[in-house]
Amino acid sequence: MKSYDVVIVGAGGAGLRTAIECARDPSIKVAVVSKVYPTRSHTGAAQGGLNASLGNAMPQDTPEAHAFDTIKGADFLADQEAVYFMCRHAPEVVYELDRWGVPFSRMEDGRIAQRPFGGASFPRTVYSADRTGHVLLHTLFEQALAKDNIDFFNEFFLLDLLHNGQRVKGVVVYDIRNGEVVVLRAKAVVLATGGFARIYWQRSTNAVGNTGDGVAVALLNGLPLKDIEFIQFHPTGLAKTGILLSEACRGEGGYLINKLGERFMARYAPEKMELAPRDMVSRAIEYEIREGRGFGEGTSAYVLLDLRHLGEEKIKERLPQVRQLAIDFEGVDPVYDPVPIRPTAHYCMGGIHVENYMTSATPMEGLYAVGECACVSVHGANRLGGNSLIELLVFGKFCGISAREYAKQVDFLDIAPGEERKGEEFIEGLM
Repeated sequence: MKSYDVVIVGAGGAGLRTAIECARDPSIKVAVVSKVYPTRSHTGAAQGGLNASLGNAMPQDTPEAHAFDTIKGADFLADQEAVYFMCRHAPEVVYELDRWGVPFSRMEDGRIAQRPFGGASFPRTVYSADRTGHVLLHTLFEQALAKDNIDFFNEFFLLDLLHNGQRVKGVVVYDIRNGEVVVLRAKAVVLATGGFARIYWQRSTNAVGNTGDGVAVALLNGLPLKDIEFIQFHPTGLAKTGILLSEACRGEGGYLINKLGERFMARYAPEKMELAPRDMVSRAIEYEIREGRGFGEGTSAYVLLDLRHLGEEKIKERLPQVRQLAIDFEGVDPVYDPVPIRPTAHYCMGGIHVENYMTSATPMEGLYAVGECACVSVHGANRLGGNSLIELLVFGKFCGISAREYAKQVDFLDIAPGEERKGEEFIEGLM
């Protein structure tokens, strides 16, 4: 058994940002547990960007406008105080990333560039071409590696939480490489295990590892889940595989076309067109297919995403990964031909109930949840594109502060011999 002040389960953007903040105090020992190598975490698949009201593209943008767009896009089912907290702190988090070395795309005058995204009143999505998640994840990992008081447990799988019914004691994890069950004792535990949209096996943007481990373990230990019915289907998944084509495609001016050659969003959102919120665009695509205006039939039916009018130079500069994904997985070069797309399971708005959005604390003392596995209720029934990355960064930062300060105030709880047996029994049941 090993002991740490804070154990963080998950090494994506939420887990790493939390770890960095915890480790600012060199007296705090931090463990980061991940079932994959950290740079393989699903944050790296995020393409389009993150929202912050910097006002670089349009100076009229404000945190209040960002909050209004978020709440409206959520069908007014979001926690409005939590939303405003996120939007108010978003700019400072972006500038912090800039200082850490995230290579954001720039305007001609050197300021951070911002692009339009669905449901936004102003262009507020900061980005790094269409590889924003990739550069963000690598930058956070570099920052975490620089901390001497962070230990990484890579390729370790979460089996169970240890607690006394009121307060967390630690976690039981499984070393995938050698089959050993390991107990990590902790004063505070942070679950940052991501979403579970991979359960939609046929069509999902999620990696095969996005199976909701933290959400499942929390539920099995009696913790409440919230908004679990709200699953987002991204409008532009590749028709054959469901692989994500970023919302940046539409943010840069892409068209959605049916088999009649119509930009059909004029029927559903004549003002916003392709930049309507994701739920509206996804429903519109499915309705077009159902009414016979799509290409093909049944589960293989699709509509087209047309980028050709953007020109080769803009596509290669702003959407290089989108182009490569379309070529590799659909056999179509968007410079020359429209790309077949259809909505695909993408994001879980719900998750582990968070009682206090300023700390990310759950109903169990010493247990925190952050990122897609948590439900802070900032997305309601529909998340706006660009709000996922900013959510995990803002709440990851404040979760790290809270977990660190909590760990300073309490002592370890004893773990009796055999308490890890539930985790071992789970593994034995798979044999």
